[in-house]
Amino acid sequence: MLILVVNCGSSSVKYELFDIEKEKPLAKGVVDRIGGEGSSLTLETEAIKLDRKEFCPDHHRAMELVRDVLTDPEQGVLKDVSEVKGVGHRVVHGGEEFTSSVLVNEKILESIEKFSVLAPLHNPPSLEGIRGCMEIFSGVPQVAVFDTAFHQTMPPVAFFYGIPYRYYEDYGVRRYGFHGTSHRYVAQKAADILERPPEEVNLITVHLGNGCSITAIEKGKSIDTSMGFTPLEGLLMGTRSGDIDPAAVLYLMEKEGISPAEAGSMLNKQSGLLGISGISNDMRDILSAVKNGEERAILAFDIFVYRVIKYVGAYSAVLGKVDAVVFTGGIGENVPEIKTRVEKALGGLLREGTVFLTVSTNEELLIARDTRRVVNGAVLS
Repeated sequence: MLILVVNCGSSSVKYELFDIEKEKPLAKGVVDRIGGEGSSLTLETEAIKLDRKEFCPDHHRAMELVRDVLTDPEQGVLKDVSEVKGVGHRVVHGGEEFTSSVLVNEKILESIEKFSVLAPLHNPPSLEGIRGCMEIFSGVPQVAVFDTAFHQTMPPVAFFYGIPYRYYEDYGVRRYGFHGTSHRYVAQKAADILERPPEEVNLITVHLGNGCSITAIEKGKSIDTSMGFTPLEGLLMGTRSGDIDPAAVLYLMEKEGISPAEAGSMLNKQSGLLGISGISNDMRDILSAVKNGEERAILAFDIFVYRVIKYVGAYSAVLGKVDAVVFTGGIGENVPEIKTRVEKALGGLLREGTVFLTVSTNEELLIARDTRRVVNGAVLS
């Protein structure tokens, strides 16, 4: 059974084709710089690596390019698009409406569009990509896999903010959490490593990349997570501030004479590792500067690690019993010093028997698995 996984960003489409029965990737690539100059297409299979300039004005055209390259007689891996039995789409925001992955229909599309107000940079391109696939891969079931779904098991004490209740009722202002697909995947892998079913283990999963989040998982279910109403809350990240006193933002808006949009840009694009170090949002650059003794780089790295320690400690208290702390993501998997410092700092707090693991995440594979499950369920029903 062949499953195509699609991840639409604001200016890119990542794709990966799986033989899901073998859980084997057959092809993957990206259409990049959509709508701008220098747009390009890549394809990687066992036989070839392709990278070419290709004008791409929008996400619909991007999906046409994906179809064309996958079915190319010389370079592709498909004879016809009908060989694809399901297309799985990563969708960032599903609000409170979606607690699991679902087969797409017009009602689902309306909901994804409704939640675009909560994820204006993510849901609209996903919606365009899904609509494009419905036309280009005509008759092939489309499945939406939501980043927020895994965190819908959080109790009210974890997701409510201390603001007037009517803002939750009127506008849905609450903590939603993100990176749910990654947290769910590594939680399952960690349970496998521990040789216990997910419902018998308590985990703290630490996803560290350009975006960062930590989740407390009790018996297979998310009960708290560091990202909130948006992916801005929580840990220090590449360009995002993470936790900050909201009054500080209001103060800066007044002092600098900046608009809400400008304040949002500052918090999301100019802060984090980049803002503190003044060097880069890339951890590799930060670590290089740390080795050279650059003080602001050292400060940025220390704050980054401190926030991780603080959240892991807090979630240890929430869970009571922690079987494993699991590190994943580009930074989490490749900067072992962070795991070492967290383990050293919390060794006396965590109970004996808690293990610290590094697990490579694979969101695309999880989306492919969900797509197979939903498609088979739809066929059986």
